[in-house]
Amino acid sequence: MQLKMRPFGIIAVLLILTTLFQPLPAQTHVVSPADLQKETVTASQARQHNIDTVRRFLSTPTAEKAMKSAKIDPNQVKTAVSTLDDQELARIAARTDKAQADFAAGALGERDLIWIILAIAALILIIVAVR
Repeated sequence: MQLKMRPFGIIAVLLILTTLFQPLPAQTHVVSPADLQKETVTASQARQHNIDTVRRFLSTPTAEKAMKSAKIDPNQVKTAVSTLDDQELARIAARTDKAQADFAAGALGERDLIWIILAIAALILIIVAVR
């Protein structure tokens, strides 16, 4: 038995085969590597800024004195700051900024600031201990 194809049939088969076996277009990424690098650098800078903010707050003479009087090792607290995750660190940095601003504006007294310092130090140590 012989298979006879008409020229139209051969062309149709060739078109189908070339359509099926065309190389797939290269995938495009939703986010470019440059954008990923930029976001990584931005996140890293924000984290470092938050670490510096909290450590600076905990390094004030008032904070050091308050922690020592409560038998909390200031160095242990400052070291623990860098082990916090980004969200915890951002929240604590925001609280320290607010406490310093309120104290500078006269909305908080020194005693209130000391309580806030001790609460933040205890919170940092608790978060680290729970992990």
